[in-house]
Amino acid sequence: MAQQPAASSPSSAPPHPARPKGSALAAGGTAFAGVLMLISGVLSVLNGIAGIASDTVYAFIGDYVYEFSLTAWGWIHLILGVLVAVTGLGLLKGASWARKVGVVLAALYVIEYFLFLPYAPVWSVISIAIGVFVIWSLLTTRDPYATK
Repeated sequence: MAQQPAASSPSSAPPHPARPKGSALAAGGTAFAGVLMLISGVLSVLNGIAGIASDTVYAFIGDYVYEFSLTAWGWIHLILGVLVAVTGLGLLKGASWARKVGVVLAALYVIEYFLFLPYAPVWSVISIAIGVFVIWSLLTTRDPYATK
């Protein structure tokens, strides 16, 4: 009579390396946040160039407490856009500084577009939502390979 191999029980299986639950999702969220920052930064740079080139790019209706000239808004968009895009690229490359800087720049990005609401309301609301998602994604990541 041939001896049959013993059925392996779940408790006798070799242990799997410890990995936090949802780490693949967290890493995917961080990568997506990096892509969003890169694209948003480039679009903000283009927005800034348009504002610097012409003061008539955006229509403005009514008085606003935080009113700047469109040239000033162009420089704000240009500078912050470059910083956001570079940080998004850093996130995609796994740079150790990118997560913390990304949270700070995304917060500034949200504030910038809140103040820019009267000039481009639809795009501002979309940009605010993107910034909030980026902040959430970067702060909730529990990826063991994430930068510390």
